[in-house]
Amino acid sequence: MAVTLNRRAYDHAKELIDQGRFTYDERDAWSEHRPSAQEENEFLRLHGFAEYGKWYLGLNDEKPEDTKGHYEFPYGDFKNVHRCGLLAAESRAGQYKHFDVENAAAHLHGMIEALQSASPPKLSQAAPTGKALRRARHPAR
Repeated sequence: MAVTLNRRAYDHAKELIDQGRFTYDERDAWSEHRPSAQEENEFLRLHGFAEYGKWYLGLNDEKPEDTKGHYEFPYGDFKNVHRCGLLAAESRAGQYKHFDVENAAAHLHGMIEALQSASPPKLSQAAPTGKALRRARHPAR
């Protein structure tokens, strides 16, 4: 099986993180935050495989492009990038020696860590999103 980095998904995740669309959640929260099969199917029905694929860091070339099995290593919930999803992808990709996927997940995880450490301490574990993050970065606006 040849699993390679999904460059479109990697670029999409970087863009979302830059926009503040990420959740700084606990390492083990992915089983709770990961979209269910029903949520995946609904997203597919509404948006198709091209958009669906943007949420998966790996591409399995042994499976047809128009199947869910073609896409591996999810990192978000179809709205935001999840730190726990990146950690799970990074770990699993390393375990199976998909080093390009592992490195991409590690880089995205590092982006979130850098943004989180640059913002003032918060009472909750969730990172601000959208306007709240922009205000935190640029209080004079």
